[in-house]
Amino acid sequence: MADVEEQGRKQSEEFTDESEEEDSEEEPKLKYERLSNGVTEILQKDAASCMTVHDKFLALGTHFGKVFLLDIQGNVTQKFEISSVKINQISLDESGEHVGICSEDGKVVALHPQFTRSNYKQFVTGGNKLLLYERNWLNRWKTSVLHEGEGSITAIQWRANLIAWANNVGVKIYDIGTKQRITNVLRDNVSLRPDMYPCSLCWKDNSSLIVGWGSSIKICVVKERNPTEMRDLPSRYVEIVSAFETEFFISGLAPLADQLVTLYFVKENSDHMFRARPRLDIIQPLPESCEEISSDALTVRNFQDNECRDYRLEHSEGESLFYIISPKDIVVAKERDQDDHIDWLLEKKKYEEALMAAEISFKNIKRHDVQKIGMAYINHLVEKGDYDSAARKCQKVLGKNMELWENEVYRFKTIGQLKAISQYLPRGDLRLRPAIYEMILHDFLKTDYEGFATLIREWPGELYNNMAIVQAVSDHLKKEPTNRILLTTLAELYTYDQRYDRALEIYLRLRHKDVYQLIHKHNLFSSIEDKIVLLMDFDKEKAVDMLLDNEDKLSTDRVVEELADRPELLHVYLHKLFKRDHHKGQKYHERQIGLYAEYDRPNLLPFLRDSTHCPLEKALEVCQQRNFVEETVFLLSRMGNCRRALQMIMEELEDVDKAIEFAKDQDDAELWEDLISYSIDKPPFITGLLNNIGTHVDPILLIHRIKEGMEIPNLRDSLVKILQDYNLQILLREGCKKILVADSLSLLQKMHRTQMRGVRVDEENICESCHATILPSDMAKPFSVVVFHCRHMFHKECLPSSGTIPGVQFCNICSAKKRGPGSGILEIKK
Repeated sequence: MADVEEQGRKQSEEFTDESEEEDSEEEPKLKYERLSNGVTEILQKDAASCMTVHDKFLALGTHFGKVFLLDIQGNVTQKFEISSVKINQISLDESGEHVGICSEDGKVVALHPQFTRSNYKQFVTGGNKLLLYERNWLNRWKTSVLHEGEGSITAIQWRANLIAWANNVGVKIYDIGTKQRITNVLRDNVSLRPDMYPCSLCWKDNSSLIVGWGSSIKICVVKERNPTEMRDLPSRYVEIVSAFETEFFISGLAPLADQLVTLYFVKENSDHMFRARPRLDIIQPLPESCEEISSDALTVRNFQDNECRDYRLEHSEGESLFYIISPKDIVVAKERDQDDHIDWLLEKKKYEEALMAAEISFKNIKRHDVQKIGMAYINHLVEKGDYDSAARKCQKVLGKNMELWENEVYRFKTIGQLKAISQYLPRGDLRLRPAIYEMILHDFLKTDYEGFATLIREWPGELYNNMAIVQAVSDHLKKEPTNRILLTTLAELYTYDQRYDRALEIYLRLRHKDVYQLIHKHNLFSSIEDKIVLLMDFDKEKAVDMLLDNEDKLSTDRVVEELADRPELLHVYLHKLFKRDHHKGQKYHERQIGLYAEYDRPNLLPFLRDSTHCPLEKALEVCQQRNFVEETVFLLSRMGNCRRALQMIMEELEDVDKAIEFAKDQDDAELWEDLISYSIDKPPFITGLLNNIGTHVDPILLIHRIKEGMEIPNLRDSLVKILQDYNLQILLREGCKKILVADSLSLLQKMHRTQMRGVRVDEENICESCHATILPSDMAKPFSVVVFHCRHMFHKECLPSSGTIPGVQFCNICSAKKRGPGSGILEIKK
């Protein structure tokens, strides 16, 4: 809870105790200010007794019987001398054109703000009776007693067709439309004097009444009764939707959306009757309790002398304005706007939240500027020593204000934190003076080589004077000539300055990975003709790919010439060239044989297989010298000496599986005979042959030649496999036979169905022999037509005589074309 202290701030005053509020992390919901000095002057000589609020003006009643009409700021616009005693209540119609006033002496006065008299059609008055005054058609007043006999009426509130009033017993509601009293809400605490702790009534809407009396609050809702339940009951009834007790005594109530604003009278010491500051709370009503949202203790003038009955709470329905009326003071409470929210955040040093709130509501804030809040946030971060966050915020806050940017850079230089702001400096459309960027680069160059290199890579070269920075780096290299970071950075600066030859020299010296990108990007192939070996030593794969991708700029002959003294590098180049195109480097294929044999034997055999330009005699000589059996076998077979090749496999490799595979590839009966002859006295070879020969050579030939009594490993398994393979072949043949028979039958049936179909013969068809229309013009005469399956048609008399097979005719057209004879399928006679 925050106490109120008077503090004049221009035309508004703060009413919350700052000493307590600073300790609270909860933001206030309302802000307070007094009405203008005009009201203060009135209350110095008089005392406020009541007030009513309209959207356009205020009406203030005093203890001396005067009524003042005020504007919204509290300036007096009109004054009325109504009575010599206290004004009890002032009432306005919805338009604000008529004012009803009642005083302590029982008088009721109706006024028009522009004149002295009014023309009300209806009004009610209290006292010991509740009277309703209505004008009849003769413009005379008709009086009706709505209620009497329960003591003085202390409060009346009229909304639409419903009148609510309070007396010593409780609160009643009367329906003007049906002329029925709806309900009676009894008073809870009867021990409190009604004159000292009066009832507070407030309509939330046309059907919801808020009742506060003593320390209890009830929310009553007027509802329509079900017609089937009426009988002799009123057509409407009241349901109490919320009822709860509060800690203090209620002096006034007002609605705020679905919440309540309550004005409390507080006694700090009930024995000595010491009066504390009144409280204005916002609460959330619940069915049987309430939840406190905010609470403010208000320092109104002379609060020590006031009783519960001396306070009033009025509100403006058009705006969230709440007026706290006491005899010597009138305070206005209003909901805090976005500017107030930002004020509170800045006061609590929550700058980031304040900046975010200002950015979101920049169209609605009036007293704050987003950039000024941002600058305050940056200053706060700098004071905290959080330089990186402060620099990062500069991007967002300073925007495109070049002057502010340069001021911040110099401030960061003063505190020795140029590194913090360097990565956030503008480098796009907005650019600072080159001297700013150079100042930061020089600072990095003195203290942080890596940071300097990073800035050179990230910053566009247009931001600073490139030559000045090149000179500075060169000066530092005189002291540290082998510093890789400085050398790399100098190469980048040369690249930007388009001195690519200087950059290339440095990159090659450092064996830097960007050398290839530099060559490609700036087409430096003419500069690397004498540096191919250096490039290959650095990264063979990248260098070869680059050379092969740019053969039009660096010919193969030129590369081979440069690599002549480095055969291992020459092999890498020619190998990749051969992989890309088997014919491009064909004149080097003979040379490659020795290179493959020396540096890459695994790829020698694939090369021999794929090359069509390789001299076989040379290759055979090299392979035989180095005793490369597999390669020699391949070359012998390719040169036609298959028997010698097979012999090498059997004798030198002793690999029966490879020998069998070789024989299969060659598919030569003599080779199989040689293989069997060589293997017949070697049991392991016989086993291999038995396992693999069955599909190429009759196994019986091998079995007959095995010497009796020879022990052959796994013979039984091999014989079983031969039988299984044979059985499989039989099954495959039978399966194929069944499929063939089924397909033949299916095709025969299809042919039969086709031949059984009718053939259309009409006037458009002609005889293939005489070329006359196949049908006679006179269909009444007898005629004979023969139609073949090939769809050729003949007159019977135009057909040649039957051939060698009596009774069988053939289409002589199809027979002449050797399509096979077509027998007649249909003979038409008439």
